[in-house]
Amino acid sequence: MRAQLPLRLARTAAFAAVCGALAALAHVLGGGSAPAPATAALGFCGVAALGLALGGRERSAGTINLMLVGAQLGLHELFAGEGAAYVSVHGHAQGGLGVNAGMLLTHLTATVLTGLWLSRGEAALWSLLRRLGRRLTPLAAVRVLVPRPCAAIVHTRVVPLQPGFRHSMARRGPPLPA
Repeated sequence: MRAQLPLRLARTAAFAAVCGALAALAHVLGGGSAPAPATAALGFCGVAALGLALGGRERSAGTINLMLVGAQLGLHELFAGEGAAYVSVHGHAQGGLGVNAGMLLTHLTATVLTGLWLSRGEAALWSLLRRLGRRLTPLAAVRVLVPRPCAAIVHTRVVPLQPGFRHSMARRGPPLPA
């Protein structure tokens, strides 16, 4: 089952909003600064582009988690890069992904929680769409009934059985062993 554009946009918006909000929350809880609204919007647009590109059909929990890990890493770098100017002014080194173990742990926790939540939602959505499809298909078939040409009527004559054959039994079969 493939998703049409309105469904893809709705799924993309949900994926990007959840992923971006939890990434920002995990970034703050991990010891980083809250991202500026422009940076958060940029992150949302990047994750939305990823979600729109990959949201054409139902995805498994593993695929969703892989997409989330990539998105979390990208959002972490985006949010940490924003704070890099502040950190470098104060003389602290910015080490890419290795800001600290707490930051990595909170981003991974956000990834696991988001992945579980979104995969359950994905399964529920596609299950609902399949059920609706099964219920609406018979209704659509009733409305689109096309009259078919009738088969030719064939007249046959039924010959009655002879009275001697009416009560006879056929006892043919393989011979009995001797």
